[in-house]
Amino acid sequence: MENEISIDPTLDDIPYEDDITRNPYNVNTWLRYLEFKTISPQPTRNFIYERALREIPRSYKIWHKYLQERTNLVRGKCIQDSSFELVNSLFERSLVYLNKMPRLWLEYCEFLISQKKITQTRRTFDRALRALPITQHPRIWELYLKFIKSDGIPIETCISVYKRYLKIHNENVEDYIEFLVSLKAWNEVAEQLLDIINRDNFNSTKGKTKHDLWLQLCDILSSHPREIGQGIQVDAIIRAGINAFTDQQGKLWASLADYYIRLAQFEKARDIFEEALETVPTARDFSFIWDSYTQFEDSIMSAKQEIIMDSVEEKSAETMEQEQIEFDMMLERYENLITRQPLLLNSVLLRQNPNNVPEWHKRVRLLSQHNENGKKVDNKVIVDTYSQALSTVDPQKVKGKFFTLWAAFAHFYEHHGQLEKARQIFESATKVNFRTVDELASLWCEYAEMELRHKCYEKALDLLKRATVSPRKAIQVADSEPVQKRVFKSTKLWSFYVDLEESFGTFHSTKSIYDKMIQLKVITPQILLNYTEFLEQNKYFEESFKVYEQGIGLFPFPHVQYIWITYLNKFINRYGGLKLERTRDLFEQVLSVVPLEDSKIFFLMYANYEEKFGLARHSMSVYDRAAKSVHPNDRFNIYLLYILRAAEYFGINQTRDIFTKAIEALPDKFSREMCLKFAVVERKYGEIDRARAIYIHGAQYSDPRTCLNYWKTWEEFERDHGNEDTFRDLIRLKKSVLTQYNSLAPILNLDKINEQTKQQKQQEPIQTHSLKIVQPVLNNISNNGSTRATKNDDEIDIDEDDADEEENEIEIETKQIPKAVISSNIK
Repeated sequence: MENEISIDPTLDDIPYEDDITRNPYNVNTWLRYLEFKTISPQPTRNFIYERALREIPRSYKIWHKYLQERTNLVRGKCIQDSSFELVNSLFERSLVYLNKMPRLWLEYCEFLISQKKITQTRRTFDRALRALPITQHPRIWELYLKFIKSDGIPIETCISVYKRYLKIHNENVEDYIEFLVSLKAWNEVAEQLLDIINRDNFNSTKGKTKHDLWLQLCDILSSHPREIGQGIQVDAIIRAGINAFTDQQGKLWASLADYYIRLAQFEKARDIFEEALETVPTARDFSFIWDSYTQFEDSIMSAKQEIIMDSVEEKSAETMEQEQIEFDMMLERYENLITRQPLLLNSVLLRQNPNNVPEWHKRVRLLSQHNENGKKVDNKVIVDTYSQALSTVDPQKVKGKFFTLWAAFAHFYEHHGQLEKARQIFESATKVNFRTVDELASLWCEYAEMELRHKCYEKALDLLKRATVSPRKAIQVADSEPVQKRVFKSTKLWSFYVDLEESFGTFHSTKSIYDKMIQLKVITPQILLNYTEFLEQNKYFEESFKVYEQGIGLFPFPHVQYIWITYLNKFINRYGGLKLERTRDLFEQVLSVVPLEDSKIFFLMYANYEEKFGLARHSMSVYDRAAKSVHPNDRFNIYLLYILRAAEYFGINQTRDIFTKAIEALPDKFSREMCLKFAVVERKYGEIDRARAIYIHGAQYSDPRTCLNYWKTWEEFERDHGNEDTFRDLIRLKKSVLTQYNSLAPILNLDKINEQTKQQKQQEPIQTHSLKIVQPVLNNISNNGSTRATKNDDEIDIDEDDADEEENEIEIETKQIPKAVISSNIK
């Protein structure tokens, strides 16, 4: 051994030996001596280390350097070499003196780990933990845990050591669980997960929620049922998770069924699947369970089919028959499951929202279908379903129309010939506080229609009479009142009532209902027109006109517009020109209230009436009012018609004044059009100078860059009727106008001009179309009036030219029309 070796010092060692002799307890003296002996043989250095440790046995520096040299010497040798035991003994000697030094313990444990001495290493770690203060334990545990996680360590040892560690560092239990998962110690994993799930104050170091831990636990329990001990109640645990986490019910139910499938308890698994299908609250969970259930049944049938096909020749006929019967039963069970799927899904949707009326209807339809035996479901099942629906649905929270359930229930009894029970259902339904008045009104209509189908006309009328009973005094019923107190204001109900009364009642009873609707203000414009038609069919014309008068007082524009048109047409058709003043009063009445945009049709009707039955002068007055009163977009067309009628009745002289008014009153784009038409008229009658003056006047509205048609028309006119001077004047004026527009809009974009030109060309036929709009109404009046006035020889064609392009939206200074143009002296 090292302490028995004696080596004589050399001459070079004498100074160091003297220092040691003088200072045997000085660590640095020994370290200098060892440094001098660096290249000496190892036994010599070991002898010096031993001498130093005999003198200073508690020197950490000397022990540490000595142990490092000895461990480096054996590194790479076979772990069964005896030199390893010598080093182990040296570590043990060092720890006798330095058992509070964690570094020595760690190096000793690392050295033992390299020797694969599991038991000795574990005991050394335990000794280190006992010897060191608890503040030093984290350094030991770090290496200790690394040791037990290495290969070859028994699972029992790992679990025992880790549990001791968790008593101090319980917050790292999730690392322990991950370690157990790697060891596949599933029972211990389940116990640890249960422990932390039951802790109220547990905070995950890995950011996991209790929800995640529950799912992990259920997954482990269902995936490894045979490794789980009897002390863990798997069924109860998973069911507790189902109740706690409703958003994962489908997955947890499937896990519970999978647990029993892995235990080969197939009937129990089917019971779990069936229970799940009847309790899951959402369609998503149902889909998850359904897929798992069908896959399970598929796998069972496939396995059974393989069993039947194996060793067919070795089996007896009785055995084959028994196996085939079992397979047929499995197949029938599977088909039954597929058949029940729509009904099961419907149950889920109704659990999710029991106020879903369409799903209740669907449930009845599903129950009405044939079952697996080919027989109709008992009617009692349908009645019970309807009764359950009507008692479950909250009328104020309903999705859909609740009255349809009551009506369908009554129709079910009606279909089976039990009319009295159907009436009882309807009577009960009329007392339900529906969410809207329309639902109750629709229910009364359904009730009456059932009576009509059975030819009980009087009962149907009595029902509607009951439904429409109104308070004697006109009172305002609040919306918070039950619908039974507000249903008398239902237009739908009154409309059905009056139709029924009109078919089966008398004239006076029908009229009284119409009058009641007007009184309650539940009548619509169309029903009012039906009322007037009903009166006319019975020759009560004046009564119908009174109804029109009531109608125009009930409705505002635009709803009353068609009533006015119909009223005026009917009145004119009835009396023609016999009641001229009364008709004029009607037109004046409507024109006083009609909005600007809707007034055009009434002015045209008024003017046409005056033409047929009144005076042409009055007609012109109406046109003149119309040109000033209608919407600005309609005034151009009104002026065109005004000019046409003036030429027809009074000749060309009257039109000049109208043309002048139009040019002054219309916007620039329409004034330009009117100038072109005015010039055509003057040219037609040989008034060349007048026409040229008109062109000159209209030039101020016509930008040469956009109003191409205007200048082209003028140029053609000058070629036909002008001379060099007049054409030169045209060119000069064109340049002047162009300069004026350029000065007003210096940044005008040429692309915008081209686009506007294209739009104007597309709008050229506008005036022809606008005149056709009112023609049906005019024809209606003309066909029932007197003969048109004799055509005037001076009548002009107002639509001879097409409309010109629309000019830019630029305001320029205007000029007065020359007096020569508006002179009334014509040859």
